[in-house]
Amino acid sequence: MALRLEPPPCSSSPSIFPSVRASNNGVKLYSNPPPTGASLTLVPPKFPLNHRYIRRSHPDAAVVSATTSIIGSVDGENAEPPPPPRDGNSPSISAEVSSINANSKDSRKVVRVAWEKLLRWSRSWRSKAKTDVLERTSKVVVLGGGSFGTAMAAHVAERKAQIEVNMLVRDPHVCEAINEKHYNYKYFPDHKLPENVIATTDAKAALLDANFCFHAVPVQFSSSFLEEIAAYVDPSLPFISLSKGLELNTLRMMSQIIPKALKSPRQPVVVLSGPSFALELMNKLPTAMVVASKDKKMAGAVQQLLASKNLRINTSSDVTGVEIAGALKNVLAIAAGIVEGLNLGNNSMAALVAQGCSEIRWLATKMGAKSTTLTGLSGTGDIMLTCFVNLSRNRTVGVRLGAGENLDDILGSMNQVAEGVSTAGAVITLAQKYKVKMPVLTAVARIIDNELTPTKAVYELMNLPQVEEV
Repeated sequence: MALRLEPPPCSSSPSIFPSVRASNNGVKLYSNPPPTGASLTLVPPKFPLNHRYIRRSHPDAAVVSATTSIIGSVDGENAEPPPPPRDGNSPSISAEVSSINANSKDSRKVVRVAWEKLLRWSRSWRSKAKTDVLERTSKVVVLGGGSFGTAMAAHVAERKAQIEVNMLVRDPHVCEAINEKHYNYKYFPDHKLPENVIATTDAKAALLDANFCFHAVPVQFSSSFLEEIAAYVDPSLPFISLSKGLELNTLRMMSQIIPKALKSPRQPVVVLSGPSFALELMNKLPTAMVVASKDKKMAGAVQQLLASKNLRINTSSDVTGVEIAGALKNVLAIAAGIVEGLNLGNNSMAALVAQGCSEIRWLATKMGAKSTTLTGLSGTGDIMLTCFVNLSRNRTVGVRLGAGENLDDILGSMNQVAEGVSTAGAVITLAQKYKVKMPVLTAVARIIDNELTPTKAVYELMNLPQVEEV
């Protein structure tokens, strides 16, 4: 009779007989007697033993690698299992250790070679993809003097000292502070702006001869703002939208709002999105974002303009996916904040965000978004940042709602816009249009409209029918 055990690494295979037991590190052989007449022979392993699996945990025990075969044979009534080697300098173990060291060196060499190949590919790709976008760019305009507009202005200005970065702002005091002291005291009083950042309240002067235009005006005010400056906008000027949300009355996204408001159907529009707080961008912390445009060359041009050692820029052609994910995550962040404000715990938070991600996917794919976009930077990446980090304005609104504060008081105390508050109602209208059930995001809209208390919303959500996960 012969018994052979060849478990996969870290398996927990059942015992062959009482003296053979599986363990996380392999198979332990104990000296308690096996069935009558059986003896054990250790066959040399097919591959060199990993030194982590060689352990003498007991004088009468040895650990055998998962690659070792074990043979049990009937040799007679009084057969005894051979004792495991007690000498640490056993030739077989020494050979194994030597083999392990050789394998470790080989493994390190494989990793090093793989990394060198990656670096060579990176250098080759950069040389082929390099354009003269940065060299040709002499002027950029940023519409809006908020936190993200200011951070983007500073980032572009630092890309090349010869670029003139014009910030179009409404507040003359902010304008004066930026030009004279190089500070936006409202949002970044401790961060000095590059001297090639210039503020103005004159739209015509700001837009004259600009190569790129960054739109950083809140979504709900964008149409009226753009209509005011439309006369000064060149129809070929590329617009890069930094605003996330849906226009409440029309359900339009920024890629639709900009051409419509400017009365320029062919106005080039690129959407910039992803997990990014303005403060961390100002602090030059590593950040990754995505630019989306149906025009691949335009997306590539913006990528070349912005990509730096601190900011990684991916490109995408899925404008709908990038925009709808960026809009809906703000509403989900309010829900996450409510859970935090109610002190419902980590289980609740994880369940709610997972459900919210599913709801975003259901609606976005119905609208034509790619599922891969929703798991990328503008989807999962932005959702994680906005739902779990205290710097999020929308999450802060939710936390305060959950703690019992009044929405008007919350918004009145903030110096920045929480887009999720306005977007919530528009999201529900979209859900009805595309026949998608969105219980979590609908609950947020009802709380904002004062139709439901946060506590009551949780109760109703927990009492929905138990269904199959999709």
